[in-house]
Amino acid sequence: MPTDVLMPQMGESIAEGTIVRWIKKVGDAVDKDEPLFEISTDKVDAEIPAPGAGVVLDIKVQEGETVPVNSVVAVIGERTGAEGAEGAEGAAGAADVPGAVNAPHETRTANREPRTGNAEPETRNLEPGTLAELRRQKSSPVVRKIAKEHGIDITELNGTGIAGRVTRKDILSYIDSGGRTAAAAPGAPAAPVFQPGENVRIEKMGVMRKKIAEHMVMSIHTSPHVYSAYEVDFGRVDEIRKRRKAEYEAAGAKLTYTAFIAKATVDTIRQFPFSNASLDGDNIVYKRDINLGIAVALDQGLIVPVIRNADERNMLGLCRAIQDLAHRARTKQLKPEDVQAGTFTITNPGIFGAVFGLPIISQPQVAILGVGSVDKRVVVVDEDKMTVRPMCWLTLGYDHRLIDGADAGRFLQALKDRLQGFEESWL
Repeated sequence: MPTDVLMPQMGESIAEGTIVRWIKKVGDAVDKDEPLFEISTDKVDAEIPAPGAGVVLDIKVQEGETVPVNSVVAVIGERTGAEGAEGAEGAAGAADVPGAVNAPHETRTANREPRTGNAEPETRNLEPGTLAELRRQKSSPVVRKIAKEHGIDITELNGTGIAGRVTRKDILSYIDSGGRTAAAAPGAPAAPVFQPGENVRIEKMGVMRKKIAEHMVMSIHTSPHVYSAYEVDFGRVDEIRKRRKAEYEAAGAKLTYTAFIAKATVDTIRQFPFSNASLDGDNIVYKRDINLGIAVALDQGLIVPVIRNADERNMLGLCRAIQDLAHRARTKQLKPEDVQAGTFTITNPGIFGAVFGLPIISQPQVAILGVGSVDKRVVVVDEDKMTVRPMCWLTLGYDHRLIDGADAGRFLQALKDRLQGFEESWL
């Protein structure tokens, strides 16, 4: 029997995915769990394994196409025989119905959803209220959250997604245009980005870059961002790291500055629960689990894998988790759960030489820590005595709807005290 290959759901709020690359082509043999294709969502880039062994009979979604989760994107079966051809034809019917597997032949036409902003013919005769409810149900939780925070009735929008589904791009365009869809907004045309004859090179924005752009715009529209910065003496951390580095390497882990920062941050979050929360309308949702996101820079963008229950790990466990997630992020081996449920994020532009950074909050979190480079600088200690110390700027970006400057100051001061007075017994 042929096996349908479905677009996986790479996160609890993910409604669609984009196929970036087919690793196998039609006619290629594939083993079960062997990488079959590569996808990109707004949460993760990943290589998707084949659900069964056989031969790729049919590829239904081409590179660059975006389809809903559970759509049939390919069919795997035996190389020869009528059964393989018949199975591929049957799977084509299932591919026309997002979320359906092995749909009967006779439902193919009736259930097909065209890739336009208009409702399919069968829904045009529905009562307006019914159609609006369908449109609302087809939007993702993120879109509905944005609509709620901005007081927008999502059922009044005409989405450009499948069957009129309102996408994040739709609702952000609606907000940017002051309550009008971008297509309907009047006014003079935008100034051209470049002039005819100008020496330019045009390149299509990659899927991951587009998703990052959408998420960042959404975050800025959602949270009023404020920043506080503290300079921290890393002398104590540097001493301990040099003394214990070989021991950790023998255990298969790298004792990095990031691990020290993660440990101190987790303990500080436990002290200040407001930093590990989310806003739901007028309600503050305090998260009991501390799921620490560690941003990893890739060639095509930034991804944030999550260390679940980071407060339950010792220093060695944090080192191993950071190392493992960074490796799997760079080799596209992350699983859906590796990028879900983060409650606080650390990003480190300092590894590229930045003195400090002002990062954008990862929604629905309310705070993010930016780590600058650790550089030797002349500082004043013991009143008028000057010395050279390894110094680092830490910046906290926070949602001013929940966190005030005084709270951010207390958080950063506590974090600074932990790093400057780091105890070797904490390892």
